[in-house]
Amino acid sequence: MHKYSDIIESFPEEFQLPMLKLLDRLREETLDIVQKSDFEALRAAFSSLAEKVLELAEAQRRSEVRLERLEAAVEKLVEAQLRIEERLERLEGVVEELAEAQKRTEARIEELAEAQKRTEARIEELAEAQKRTEARIEELAEAQQKTEKILQGVLLEQKRFRKELGGISNTVGYTLENEAIKHLPGILQRDLGLKINVMDRRFIEYPDGKYDEINIYGEGVLDGEEVYVIGESKVQIGKRNLNAFERLLKRLSGYLRGRIIPVLVTHSVHPEVERFVKKKIEGLLIYKSFQLV
Repeated sequence: MHKYSDIIESFPEEFQLPMLKLLDRLREETLDIVQKSDFEALRAAFSSLAEKVLELAEAQRRSEVRLERLEAAVEKLVEAQLRIEERLERLEGVVEELAEAQKRTEARIEELAEAQKRTEARIEELAEAQKRTEARIEELAEAQQKTEKILQGVLLEQKRFRKELGGISNTVGYTLENEAIKHLPGILQRDLGLKINVMDRRFIEYPDGKYDEINIYGEGVLDGEEVYVIGESKVQIGKRNLNAFERLLKRLSGYLRGRIIPVLVTHSVHPEVERFVKKKIEGLLIYKSFQLV
């Protein structure tokens, strides 16, 4: 059986002093009224009570341990709750930012929708303009077809006119050549003392088989020397005619054995052109149609 002192020492410190006071009080009261046999029974009951109290103290300690663990768990829960609240606060901030971004997105979408409406309206305007353009193009195509028909008629008329003009030009040219062939022998005799033996049109054929048509061809004698008169008759002297005549003289100079006297017969020639031509072709004689008398 446990001694009272051992039992009391097993109590927590805060219970030891009250239990000592209780035992002292019980001892004083029981000494007066309780016999020894009863005291033994009472002591046994007290020991049982002490054991129950001890068990209760143990249970109290276990409860305190569990309570401490519970407090620690609660503290962890509080910390977790704080972290959750912090995360919730951050999440609320993110949600607010997302809400603002959503508002801006919606505003931008509205702007884009308005721009799309304006674009569609512009496209409709362009489509209408395209229709008008296509209609105008069709009108222009029809007008072009009419113009082409008219132009074809004009070209045919121009071709006919050129043909007629060419005929007239050839007629005038042949007339001028005929007059030149008829009157040049006397004129050259008068101006140069050149005696013409032959004056006509002639084809000169070269050894390679090529040939030149000479509109005015003459053979004569000047100062006892055999000479050739090579001439062209043109209504009006131009650069193109001059270049062709110059090339002709160059070819003939390598073929004819004698001096060549170049002659141009024309209806009219500008003084500047006449000076240029005479400077370009050495010894060139120019006669106007009215001089062929």
